[in-house]
Amino acid sequence: MQVSIRNMAGETIGEAELRDDIFGLEPHEAVMHQAVVRQLANARQGTADTKTRGEVSGGGRKPWRQKGTGRARQGSIRAPQWRKGGVVFGPHPRSYRKRMPRKMRRLALRSALSAKAAENQIVLLDDLAMGVPRTKDMLAVLDNLKVESSALILMPERDFNVERSVNNIPDVKTLRATCLSVIDILNYDTVIVPLKSLAIIEQILG
Repeated sequence: MQVSIRNMAGETIGEAELRDDIFGLEPHEAVMHQAVVRQLANARQGTADTKTRGEVSGGGRKPWRQKGTGRARQGSIRAPQWRKGGVVFGPHPRSYRKRMPRKMRRLALRSALSAKAAENQIVLLDDLAMGVPRTKDMLAVLDNLKVESSALILMPERDFNVERSVNNIPDVKTLRATCLSVIDILNYDTVIVPLKSLAIIEQILG
């Protein structure tokens, strides 16, 4: 697949060949869905905790005798049916982690990238570098590239100036190519890929 290479001024300066085994696949929706569910599950802390009737303070003695009062029998004022009583089936600390084979994780990434490539939502840059962090300059770059909505910028390595320039722009995010995830690819309309980042992606997924 041939894609134009543009510079920060938005000018086309050449073309690059995107590998079909990464950017030209038929997207596998089931695997992408599984990867998204796994990533969201692994992000959960799993620290929610409720107290059972044995953990709530109070309720040490029987509120009234078993028989002869005309009222329903009760053993504790901290039973679940009482106000301030224990919770029956509430959450307790647990791990929500899901496992997924590496081949499936990589297939999910290839499928997401292929879906973006098929919709012409991948923009190749020769390079993205800024001398100083300035939001106005980054907005100019995005305008030159005709980015009208959300955008994900994949950087080959951490760049302080680029990150600071993007921080105040809504719906634009920077991410290192080595930390690529299916959710990030699918959440943003346009994926901006400098050539150095493309080489990293091809090295990881090739």
